[in-house]
Amino acid sequence: MKTDKPNDASAVHEPHGKAELRAEAMHARSELASTLDAIEFKLNLPKQLRITKRRMRLAMIRLGDDNPAALAGIALGVAASVGTIVWLGARAVLVKRI
Repeated sequence: MKTDKPNDASAVHEPHGKAELRAEAMHARSELASTLDAIEFKLNLPKQLRITKRRMRLAMIRLGDDNPAALAGIALGVAASVGTIVWLGARAVLVKRI
């Protein structure tokens, strides 16, 4: 047996007045604004780089406070890597000249 009356559990709430329509519009606008903010945040590469740089700096500060020997080891490793890369680059340039 079919009825034209919708079931209370599946009934969709429909706004009845201007105040409810305005509230729904404001809610939709705020959701759209937050979605656009999230998209801008993801696509703004300079901002992402600044945030990553700040996180890395804070992590290094925290590591230096917690374990200074590990921080010194990381610094020596980075310095050795950079020195090796510069030395290999200079050597390659000098070998090409000869």
